[in-house]
Amino acid sequence: MVTAAITPSVLARISGIGPYFAVATGACPPGGRFRPMTELYGDSDALAECLRVVAGRLGTDQPRVAASTLHLGTASRLWSIALAGAALTGRVPDLGPDRLWWRLPASGPPDLWLPDPREVDQEPLPALRHTVAVRNLTAWADAVRRVSGVSPHTLRGNAASALVGAHRVLIAREPHAPYPVIPLVHALLDRPPLAGAGTCRPTPAGPLAFRRRNCCLYYRVPGAGICGDCVLNPKETAS
Repeated sequence: MVTAAITPSVLARISGIGPYFAVATGACPPGGRFRPMTELYGDSDALAECLRVVAGRLGTDQPRVAASTLHLGTASRLWSIALAGAALTGRVPDLGPDRLWWRLPASGPPDLWLPDPREVDQEPLPALRHTVAVRNLTAWADAVRRVSGVSPHTLRGNAASALVGAHRVLIAREPHAPYPVIPLVHALLDRPPLAGAGTCRPTPAGPLAFRRRNCCLYYRVPGAGICGDCVLNPKETAS
């Protein structure tokens, strides 16, 4: 099967799948205030301020809860965009942190802006691992742990849970995508840095069922519950 390039029109289609798949391209979107992704990973003061804002929105005085929530949401955004590119085109967008920009919106995880889209010059599996797991999530986990003290096991579980969640939405919204993603997701969960984050198995409906070995701490947010894939959930779900 011939693959297609990652273009602004492809990313516009990906953005239409759902909120976590959205990524702006071209000129800076209205409202500005975007900053390089490298700053989120490398500037502890900037990240600490971001976490204070997130904690206020969540209504929690526990920095680790805010940090884990922001980490999970950001990982979900990155995996969603990259995995959708693989499913729709057979190629993976280059989400290198030196090319990607972010801003914190009024609610939800960071908005993302990729001014000049291009694809990673690798096959989908190594491309996904390289552009998301290695170049982004390794640095992102280091930054969050440095500022908040969240356990590396929790952060690895977040990254795996975000990947599984992204593939479930993608399968539901793009059931006829030409390139299968389940084998990619399964292979990523078997490789570092996600290996050991949880257990997964196929389901009759198609998407993988996943159960992580730790908790993202979101249940500590006032009024929140336990996630479907949480180790604290007595009943395994396919989420």
